[in-house]
Amino acid sequence: MRSLHDVPAPAKLNLFLHITGRRPDGYHLLQSVFTLIDWQDTLHFEHRPGGALSREDIGAPVPADDLVLRAARALQAATGTTAGAHIVLDKRVPAQAGMGGGSSDAASCLLALNRLWNTRLPLAQLEHLGLALGADVPFFLRGRNAWVEGVGEQITPIDVSITRFVVAKPPSGLETASIFRDTALKRDSEPAILSGFAADPLQFGRNDLQPVAQRLCPDVGRALEWLASQGLAGRMTGSGSAVFAPLPPGQSMAQAPDGWAVRECSNMEVHPLVGWAPSDDSSVCR
Repeated sequence: MRSLHDVPAPAKLNLFLHITGRRPDGYHLLQSVFTLIDWQDTLHFEHRPGGALSREDIGAPVPADDLVLRAARALQAATGTTAGAHIVLDKRVPAQAGMGGGSSDAASCLLALNRLWNTRLPLAQLEHLGLALGADVPFFLRGRNAWVEGVGEQITPIDVSITRFVVAKPPSGLETASIFRDTALKRDSEPAILSGFAADPLQFGRNDLQPVAQRLCPDVGRALEWLASQGLAGRMTGSGSAVFAPLPPGQSMAQAPDGWAVRECSNMEVHPLVGWAPSDDSSVCR
């Protein structure tokens, strides 16, 4: 196998996000439900000898030393392989949106190169590499909608009903660190239970990061107002600045403002790459 083409890297939505505390090391404890959506990046991989790594951008440009190349280097270091790769990234998921685009790219890179290079690391070892790259990477590696706790490392697969969403990313972005540093951030939400979410999954809870995000980035509020103008109850995903709302049957979204990235999306039952890593766990809690 000398190449892999059209490798998908889907984005995610946080259907809710609560901050329940803070560890002594400063990391925040959270509860959330992550659901995969069909807004995705696409990657292509060509085998190169001698360990050389390169990346070419054919969509929106990304930083020179992005999570894709860092993931590739991490896999090389963990396995000792002398293989390299040329990676073509077709970037479609907006950056600084709270949609996990960079983490998803890193996860798909680990899964694809593990196959292309025949390094055969099991999923658990790939997750260990992924967690060092970003808290969301293990979720994308496991590839199933999930109830997520801790700092993002406690992942319980769950079923999430297939739903159409409007997802809107205004021009401005948000840096996650700026929200978590803010003294006004709510950090003491009562722990939720899965049965509470299951009773009303599309209306459950809130995003505790949203009030701070709206103050730091007025575009978040404008995006929520745009959804409200269509009768849609929106909330922010992740650390923003993208927002989303379920779209009722038969309703279409309004024309998006100029400069916004907006799509109608559906969530996905499973990641298209589930099963690419050895010892993949296909169990789902129901």
